[in-house]
Amino acid sequence: MTTANTANTADHRPPSPDRPAPLILRAKPGWQLVDLTDLWHYRELMWFIALRDVKVRYKQALLGFMWAILQPVATMIVMAFFFGRLAGMDGSPVFFYAGVLPWTFFATAVSASSMSLVANAGMVQKIYFPRLIMPLAAIGAPLVDYLLAFSVLVVLMFIYPVAITWQLLWLPVLVLSTIICALAVGVLLSALTVAYRDFRYIVPFVVQLGMLATPAVYFDVSNPEAMAKFEQYMWLIKLNPMNGPIAAFRAAVMGQPIHYGDWFGSVAVMTLVLAIGLAYFKQTERRFADIV
Repeated sequence: MTTANTANTADHRPPSPDRPAPLILRAKPGWQLVDLTDLWHYRELMWFIALRDVKVRYKQALLGFMWAILQPVATMIVMAFFFGRLAGMDGSPVFFYAGVLPWTFFATAVSASSMSLVANAGMVQKIYFPRLIMPLAAIGAPLVDYLLAFSVLVVLMFIYPVAITWQLLWLPVLVLSTIICALAVGVLLSALTVAYRDFRYIVPFVVQLGMLATPAVYFDVSNPEAMAKFEQYMWLIKLNPMNGPIAAFRAAVMGQPIHYGDWFGSVAVMTLVLAIGLAYFKQTERRFADIV
């Protein structure tokens, strides 16, 4: 009895430098998709993880950051040869690269985000932090690659002159919509990958098929004759959240009219996917440490 009373008294002693106050985690009242205050409090951790991924990505690689440029350039060359020469499509390297560039970022970011929690299982199991930090930080390295590869697009625009129009001012917003789309899909898949490990094999396969299901990557979707081939699948294409941003990105680069309806439609779809992803992530994150 005496021992129990002593322990109870010790628990209520005021904290001291040698014995700091215990950290008590309590759920906040109400319901919200994202706790922005918590994310901001751990912003330095998110920055550290993103910086670590950037450093590790090309560590001991002979070409280093050149791989960020070589991958979209190689894809552009293959597309220009296959669709330009063999399929008889009229398109300059700028045309193909403007489609490949945002898709490459999206595919890389989704793949990295989907595996972010499983790849960092040790941190998830041992310490507390907002789990949403992992899929957010995972797009850091792909975003650096995106910015490096974007420099090639600028060079191509000078080599193969395109009209410089005011529509180029839309590029930051279009890049942002691509980032949000990658986050929307990545957050949902990261939670699903923890719960169902089959997604480790499903995601790479779906990402590869996704490029074929995004005609804006390799076709001029503003050309009715080109899109006539996809007429019976237009309803499905419009549900693809990346088709609109890529088509708008290429139109802005090439100085062509932007189809705002398709772009805004894709934004609406990606907003819905983001809401679903955040809701599922929040519902399941309390079990991540037990099942990761």
